[in-house]
Amino acid sequence: MRPGMTIRQGEHMSISRRSVLAGGAGFAAAACANGAALPVTAFHIDGALHAAGDEAYWREVAAAYDVMDGVVNLENGNWGLMARPVLARYTAHTETVNRRNSYFARREYGEMHGAINARLAAALGAGPDEIAITRGATEALKALIAGYNRLQPGDGVMFADLDYGSIQNAMAWKAAQTGGRVVRLSVPEPATHDGLIAFYDAAMAASPDVRLLLLTHVSHRTGLAMSVADIVAAARLRGVDVIVDAAHSWGQMDFDVTALGADFVGFNLHKWIGAPIGVGAMYIRADRLESISPDMSAEPWERERTVGRVHTGTMNFAAVMSIPDALDFHAGVGPASKAARLAYLRNAWVEQVRPLEAVEILTPDDPRLHAGITSFRMKGKTSAEDNKALAERLLSEFGIFSVLRDGVAAGCCVRITPALYNTPEHADRLAEALHKIAQDA
Repeated sequence: MRPGMTIRQGEHMSISRRSVLAGGAGFAAAACANGAALPVTAFHIDGALHAAGDEAYWREVAAAYDVMDGVVNLENGNWGLMARPVLARYTAHTETVNRRNSYFARREYGEMHGAINARLAAALGAGPDEIAITRGATEALKALIAGYNRLQPGDGVMFADLDYGSIQNAMAWKAAQTGGRVVRLSVPEPATHDGLIAFYDAAMAASPDVRLLLLTHVSHRTGLAMSVADIVAAARLRGVDVIVDAAHSWGQMDFDVTALGADFVGFNLHKWIGAPIGVGAMYIRADRLESISPDMSAEPWERERTVGRVHTGTMNFAAVMSIPDALDFHAGVGPASKAARLAYLRNAWVEQVRPLEAVEILTPDDPRLHAGITSFRMKGKTSAEDNKALAERLLSEFGIFSVLRDGVAAGCCVRITPALYNTPEHADRLAEALHKIAQDA
């Protein structure tokens, strides 16, 4: 049985349906003039709170996405689809950049970028000088780690198996560069909210030389959500700084950066906010800016701002220009409604599969510990080969696309990641497939 969920109706947000869908006559005209398809504008998205099980509303939202036929895509964690209105604006922006060329880049883009940066900062609950637009969370996190200047020889850095692989490597590199040591953790299974806080606190107590901790808000491996604010608070009491990987959380969960209580955070915008591929953000709290050294290429005026801590070279202007469009659509759907819907879709299959002894669900049902992503494995099947074969069977036999995730200390798994265009029927299809696979085990 699918889970029930009731959300009280809230006040409408300041953004209107018209502003989300029309998106500006100038850009629409430019798109039309250049032969670009205009978006369908009949989506009933209004920024209000909508119940996670209100299928009529979510059909309206799903209609904003063009999806491939023939496969139920439950692997939406790599990046998110742009909604059709955002894609249309991105196309128009691309045509503008291509047509206006260097004139645009040298005479118009700078002011536009500043306005976009300010809009993004406001959406995150940060100050404009605390945010820098990047090409993704990986670039943001690498810049934070590379620039962190508080480590002394002998100091430790700490990270866990559920953290992103390249960022684990960056932490190990930082330790090697500063003459420090690496402390690797394995997050316990099964996890509990209080247990995770105690786990990290005990790990820091056992390694009092640790000065820098990497903490992933929502793991790309299992979907486990950490209580970042509580762990950051415990770390601060022990003199440990925390760099937070929020690549998978903002947009999948409803929060702003102040709720994390963290000083240093990397975000993605092309996963759950719905921007084009190649945009993210770096956050440094204003009073901690000096703890991250400026990029070697920073201009004098950049050194007093977060933007001076990362240098990307020439970015995809059109992708950056599409950030407000993605934020408009995100706000129009409603961040709280969106978060509830993704969790609802997750629960719709997990509740049907949880009783199966042959299936291990890795992400707890405590709503504080998950969003939409959840991973599973068949009991005793922990190798990469086992789980690759499992994902292949889901695709070939049941038409469900998923992905192998390795790197989990307790064993590999298969990740399920629903998106707003998925339906409870897709969740039922997955549950039915896993019941069949469990019978064959």
